[in-house]
Amino acid sequence: MSMIRYSDTVDTIEADRLTGFFVGWPTPASPEQHLAVLRGSYRAVVAIDEETDRVVGFINMISDGVLTAFVPWLEVLPEYQGQGVGSELVRRILADTEHLYSVDLLCDASLQPYYERFGMLRLPGMTLRHRSALQG
Repeated sequence: MSMIRYSDTVDTIEADRLTGFFVGWPTPASPEQHLAVLRGSYRAVVAIDEETDRVVGFINMISDGVLTAFVPWLEVLPEYQGQGVGSELVRRILADTEHLYSVDLLCDASLQPYYERFGMLRLPGMTLRHRSALQG
């Protein structure tokens, strides 16, 4: 089992360290798009394998910084899943959000029990997806 380091500093991360993500997506985001999302987020946390210096997981939050926030992405590379990396990323992104009225997240119904462990509540939601935006 590798030692994992967590960092909320993404300005030193380069795109070539963000490979292997978006498993199962019809068109995965490019590492450059991924990096731009992390750097443009209100908050982002990455999990780094200390031995390889590879980014093995990430989570990000977008927010107005006043009342609301949204967690659009959480992903852990398949070979690092089941080791608590995702749970630690969720704990870290939700830390110090008590000043916000809401922190929202959309997920498949099968994942709702996972997020309930962190005090999140089930709510209905809607989305509009422009899959062609990933072609960029």
